[in-house]
Amino acid sequence: MNLIDNAKHQGKRKKLILALRSMGIESEQVLQAMLKVPRHYFLDSSFEDFAYQNKAFPIGTEQTISHPYTVAFQSEVLNINKGDKVLEIGTGSGYQTAVLFHLGAQVYSIERQHILYNKSKRLLAEMRVKCYLHYGDGYNGLPDKAPFNKIIVTAGAPSIPEVLFNQLSVGGSMIIPLGEKEQIMTLLIKTTEKTYKKFEFDNYNERHFQFVPMLKNKR
Repeated sequence: MNLIDNAKHQGKRKKLILALRSMGIESEQVLQAMLKVPRHYFLDSSFEDFAYQNKAFPIGTEQTISHPYTVAFQSEVLNINKGDKVLEIGTGSGYQTAVLFHLGAQVYSIERQHILYNKSKRLLAEMRVKCYLHYGDGYNGLPDKAPFNKIIVTAGAPSIPEVLFNQLSVGGSMIIPLGEKEQIMTLLIKTTEKTYKKFEFDNYNERHFQFVPMLKNKR
């Protein structure tokens, strides 16, 4: 790959960070991490001129790269600490994975689409983003790598996947969009092996988020 990140790209990225600030993103750690990640690397070249707009774009196999605001919001709510062991459900383009890495997380990420898995693995390696990528069913998580301090789900789930909750350490947090066609962003903080505190969040200027569905037992 020929990864070019020139002054024009960097200028657009700085404008994006200002826009995210104006939309209510407050975490300097998240904003600085996103400033380090060239979003245009993760998009088809035909979308490069639009890469730093707050829009989702198709990345193939009926999947999308999330709005930058959504990536920033999930990252901020999850409150990543350096060294946190984080499980990401849905690698997708790898953009959120890269942001988590630059936040100092040890990232374990699962992707069920083999084409996206291969593409993201090559790109993240070239970007020198160190992470563990796994091809498989996100609903199953990674029990052999558990427990995790944090879990981030980047697809809409109709309910809380018990298998994933069981892989979260006590005191750990899971951010997950819950719902069918539209989702409410939900934070779960695990208080005991069986219990949790639940917090719900609105999207910017509206109630719901929209994610591709989280599919069970499919590749």
